[in-house]
Amino acid sequence: MPHRNDLDAQSSKHSEQSFFRYNRVAKVPLGIDDDDSFMDMSDEAAHLKPRQQHWANKMQFVLACIGYSVGLGNVWRFPYMCYKSGGGVFLVPYCIILFICSIPLLFMELSVGQYTGRGPIGALGQLCPLFKGAGLASVVVSFLMSTYYSVIIGYSIYYFFTSFKTEMPWIDCNNRWNTPDCWVPQRKELNTTAPDTSRTPSEEFFENKVLQISAGLEYPGMMRWELFACLVCAWLMVYFATWKSIKSSAKVRYFTATFPFVLIIILMFRAITLEGAAEGLRFFFRPNWSELKNANVWINAASQNFNSLGITFGSMISFASYNKYNNNILRDTISVSLVNMGTSLLVGIFAFSTLGNLALEQNTNVRDVIGDGPGMIFVVYPQAMAKMPYAQLWAVMFFFMLLCLGLNSQFAIVEVVVTSIQDGFPRWIKRHLGYHEIVVLFVCVIACLFGLPNIIQGGIYYFQLMDHYAASVTIMFLAFCQMIAIAWFYGTGRLSKNVKQMTGKAPSFYLKSCWLVLGPCLLFAIWILSLINYKEPTYHNGRYTYPDWAYGIGWMFASLSLVCIPGYAIINFMRSSGDTFWERIKITLRPNIYECKICGEHHCEHDYPEQEQYMLAQELGNVYKPTIKPSQKTAYNAMHASHTEPHGVHTEYTYQSNEEQATQPATDEHSVK
Repeated sequence: MPHRNDLDAQSSKHSEQSFFRYNRVAKVPLGIDDDDSFMDMSDEAAHLKPRQQHWANKMQFVLACIGYSVGLGNVWRFPYMCYKSGGGVFLVPYCIILFICSIPLLFMELSVGQYTGRGPIGALGQLCPLFKGAGLASVVVSFLMSTYYSVIIGYSIYYFFTSFKTEMPWIDCNNRWNTPDCWVPQRKELNTTAPDTSRTPSEEFFENKVLQISAGLEYPGMMRWELFACLVCAWLMVYFATWKSIKSSAKVRYFTATFPFVLIIILMFRAITLEGAAEGLRFFFRPNWSELKNANVWINAASQNFNSLGITFGSMISFASYNKYNNNILRDTISVSLVNMGTSLLVGIFAFSTLGNLALEQNTNVRDVIGDGPGMIFVVYPQAMAKMPYAQLWAVMFFFMLLCLGLNSQFAIVEVVVTSIQDGFPRWIKRHLGYHEIVVLFVCVIACLFGLPNIIQGGIYYFQLMDHYAASVTIMFLAFCQMIAIAWFYGTGRLSKNVKQMTGKAPSFYLKSCWLVLGPCLLFAIWILSLINYKEPTYHNGRYTYPDWAYGIGWMFASLSLVCIPGYAIINFMRSSGDTFWERIKITLRPNIYECKICGEHHCEHDYPEQEQYMLAQELGNVYKPTIKPSQKTAYNAMHASHTEPHGVHTEYTYQSNEEQATQPATDEHSVK
């Protein structure tokens, strides 16, 4: 190219860059073989290319991560896990795991997703094919979570419409579902103490009216048709918000990710003004150090970290795969982590301030005020709404907020499942399902059917069993496998190089040390500790113990994800082409990252669809003079290039200024590259 000062006035910086891109692409010999063409999406390596769909702007990605962070993982799961684990002692392992495992692992997942441009199955399959099963396992866990997270959305819909009644039914004990144990909280100065078997009106409304709970898992009971209708309604909203992938769900998040955050702050300030709030906050912030030796506290802290941040579930890898190549990963990691930690504290203050108020009114301690089941949010929060001025308005707004939070979480879970299925099995999807909308519909229908056992009369026991085994027991092992696959076998050196290529700055020593040593050691220690000090889950502060066969069902849920790792490793090992055992191991540990056939880079400007190349040729027609042989056609037609041109024939575009065109004859011999 001539110097910029010699360029014709018609040429612009955009045209120059476009010319270079087109000139390098057009010189590739076309027509050799459709299956070998790097522009043919039926190509064997087509699914290895970074995806071409991106977030419309930076804010959409941030809202997606924040929406998941401020979702059910925090508002529903954090106070439930914290209360179940003994209050303040839960915060100690929570913070340790956050800084040693969660934040470094979040940075790793965002880097991997952004670099490969693929979901968890495709990304891990490229970096370390032997551990591709870890990506599949995370998708299995996400799918299992989607089956019961949707039930929380169904509960929210039920409470939302119930809040429109003139008299909210969880305020007093004058309803047909109330029992003699129902006891309306009284003021402490009346010197009344709640009976040992007493229950609040909100607790009885949830268990006796909403759930119509049975005596145990061995008594499944009838289907709750009201909840069934709410569940179907929840899945319809999820489907129509995700059927166009991020194009549709990103727009919904502008509201669903911001409105709940504002309402949480308002409710938190109201809760801390209640009588007895100080006692609840003391339970939340003052740890009982003797409980640190309890393995379940560490397990719950680790699972809560991963649930709230979305790591190890594939959500962040999927979100980052839609990022631009040069997006600032470190800034996103810090912002998402801070928002997640801040939201957890806000929700904890709100929940435990309300629990302190309930304990004061019942003249009991915070630890025994309610049961520790997964429905705690529907017992504590309605009680808090009843104490607000204009209680009905606040109840409607709160349960609408809870609905938005549930949708945020479910959007992320469904998107990671759909994205991973499309990335991991592109040929099967293209052959059998075809359109993206059909894939989303298929996932939503199957997940809805798997969620039906949660809404029978004994469904809450099944709900807690699945949440414990599918999302808590296995999560540390999955995180450990994912971390060693990327940090040990793919290598921190390669990953650091990839990050530097994308952002211009390599990861810090803190991140590398957490990837290599601190994170894997801590995760492995927690996992081993959990196996040694394993305790079966119970319901309602130990008042209900599951039968032995129920624990078998729970371990079956856990094995559905765990078996993916060794299973897929064996399949990849058997398919490898090595002659000896160690040759096959080396081949399956070798990265399988897509490289451009022109420049050898993973991300470059050469992956233009053929239609774009044709349009680019037309755009440059008036600025660049084509040099063609007499036997060739006078225009480049990318749509027919691979069928009509002989091998090696191509069009070269060469820039010529007005002065050159005036001094040189119009012959091909004078054209230059």
